[in-house]
Amino acid sequence: MSRPGSIRVESQQLSFQGLQITMQVAGDGPPLLLINGMTRPMQSWEHFTRELTGRTVITFDAPGVGDSPNAVLPLSMAGHAALAVAVLDAAGLAQADVLGFSHGGAVAQQLACDAPDRVRRLVLVATSCGVGATPSRGQAILRSVGALADESSWQLADALGVLWHSLAISSWSSISFLGAIGAPTLVVCGTGDSVVPPANSKVLAGRIPGASLVMLPAGHDLQRAEHAKALARIVENFLRTTWPPINEEGQDHGLSAL
Repeated sequence: MSRPGSIRVESQQLSFQGLQITMQVAGDGPPLLLINGMTRPMQSWEHFTRELTGRTVITFDAPGVGDSPNAVLPLSMAGHAALAVAVLDAAGLAQADVLGFSHGGAVAQQLACDAPDRVRRLVLVATSCGVGATPSRGQAILRSVGALADESSWQLADALGVLWHSLAISSWSSISFLGAIGAPTLVVCGTGDSVVPPANSKVLAGRIPGASLVMLPAGHDLQRAEHAKALARIVENFLRTTWPPINEEGQDHGLSAL
């Protein structure tokens, strides 16, 4: 996005399957759709988007999160992917680069499978294949949600919405279609991630044809201010260039200057 004071920001309400979804389009340049992690509103991307340059960023609150009211019945992962398509339609975009964080990374995988023509390049951050993934360590998920509650500027997710999102991913797996994802793909994770252990990112990078893997010295929450600059630079480099497949931490992927 461009400098503060010159950013074009448009907020709107999208009607999707009877749901009212809040979305936002900000900035100028090639479009990048950001898909939030579970419980996380659009504001969770603020540190990251401040570090981006020359991008139109499209964000939205999933049902039960932020300013989007909860759904009466849960959406499946395919339903969440269809919602992402509807957001692109509402923004007037035939195609965009797509970045999904955690639960949003699962949605992004489903989107790349169901609507491959809408995804130019795919970035999967701190996420997994769903069923069949290496599980989290101990109480890591609860600690992560607790840390989110400490972010006083963020509106907490609706409890039923969190349940619906949990149900969607609890019965979902991308293992069967990872090899069919055709979009150039970057997988990013923290080496100390206890919520979604790094082994999961290695599986994604190993199964998606030509995917690149970058492992940062961090935990799960790569949206935090202290990691946002490094993540933004990695993502921007990937979106500008075609990287060779990488499956080793720290190998020639443009991180030397970080």
